[in-house]
Order: sequence, then C-alpha cells, then structure tokens
Amino acid sequence: MESAEFDRFADEYHDMHRRNIAITGEDPAYFSAYKIRVLAAALRERGLESGRILDFGSGIGNSVPFFRAYLPDAALTCADVSQKSFDLAQKRFPGREVYRLIEGERIPVEDGGYGAVFSACVFHHVPAAEHVHWLRELRRAAAPGGMLAVFEHNPLNPLTVRAVNTCPFDENARLIRARVFAARCREAGWGEPRVRYHIFFPRALARLRGLEPRLGRVPLGAQYSVMAVRP
Repeated sequence: MESAEFDRFADEYHDMHRRNIAITGEDPAYFSAYKIRVLAAALRERGLESGRILDFGSGIGNSVPFFRAYLPDAALTCADVSQKSFDLAQKRFPGREVYRLIEGERIPVEDGGYGAVFSACVFHHVPAAEHVHWLRELRRAAAPGGMLAVFEHNPLNPLTVRAVNTCPFDENARLIRARVFAARCREAGWGEPRVRYHIFFPRALARLRGLEPRLGRVPLGAQYSVMAVRP
C-alpha cells in the first residue's frame, strides 16, 4: 500500500465523504457507528469484547469514538500507511489508542496479539494482487480463535457504485464482490468466512431499518461484511 494517496486527501476526507453520501440523509458518523455496533455484537457473541483490537487502515480516526462507545473495555491499536491521517486522528480524538505506522509489507505489531482485527472500507483501495498478503498479515496479528471483521462497499448496489464513482478519494478504487473477498480470506488461511449485507434503507426510510438484521443474505445492501476466525 502507498501512503501518498491517503496523505493527499487526509485534510479534506471527512468533508468530501459527507458531501458524497448526502443522498442517504446521513453523515459519515452514522456509517462508522453502524459498523462498530455490528462488530461489537459479533465480539460479544464470542466473548471477545474486552480484548485487544487492531483497526487496519484506521485513517483519520472516524471509528475511534465508536470503539470507545460500544467497546469501552477493548484496547485499540490503529494501523495505517498515512502519518498525516494519524496526526489528524490524534488531534480529533486524543486518548489512549495506540498508533502503528505501516511502512512496508508488514503491519508493525506482534504475532497473535489481537482478539479481533477490523477493517472498514480499506481493501477497495488496495491492489487486488495484495489482498491475500494483507489478509495473511491480519491473520498473523490475530490470536488463535481471534476474529476477522472486514466491511466493504457492495458493487451490486447502484447507489454505492454511484457514490464511489463520483468521489475524488475513490478515483483509484476497485470494488470487490463479497464472494470474491470471502474466497481471498480462505486463501489467506482464515476459517469460516461469513458474508452479511448491511445498510438497506436511507434516512427517509429509517422506520424500516429494524428489518435489516433479517436481510443479511440479500445482496443489495450498500455494504457487506466478511467475518472469519483464525484457526
């Protein structure tokens, strides 16, 4: 992964993202909170909510306040290729999080140190040929029995495709089909990858959002998650 693209947009990323998703009626915080709520529920099911979590591609820290809110007992490590993004994250949300700058082909964390590894809409910025490598790196960082949780944009959702195609930050993005990403997780040594689709209704239809947990197998959500386990 190269830092230049992420450094280039770090200062304006939040405002750019907010404008780009205005059609949904929500701001970036809604989507960040949504992902961490889903993650927190999955970790509670496995008894991992109070462990160490690695956020791969943490960027300017949009997920940090929601880790604090929904997983207050977890110890969070943020990893990214962009020092400029780290500087902004620490300015926005000063606190006890640990930051690790990726400067090569290795995430600078110890082997097996994390009960969960998480990534939110990062892999579509990573060349496809590198996906298995970075998934293996996340597997190396995870403890045996630890969980992988990756969220990505769904290329089968036309509004998602439109948002990506009109966002300058996503000019080099390549969206990934869920089943393709799940296969790459298996290739990287992750066990039991499970796909779920998320975010079906804009704010105008918020009264229907209670139905979303029942729609997880319907491949029309704006985003999807792939969760897996380190054997």
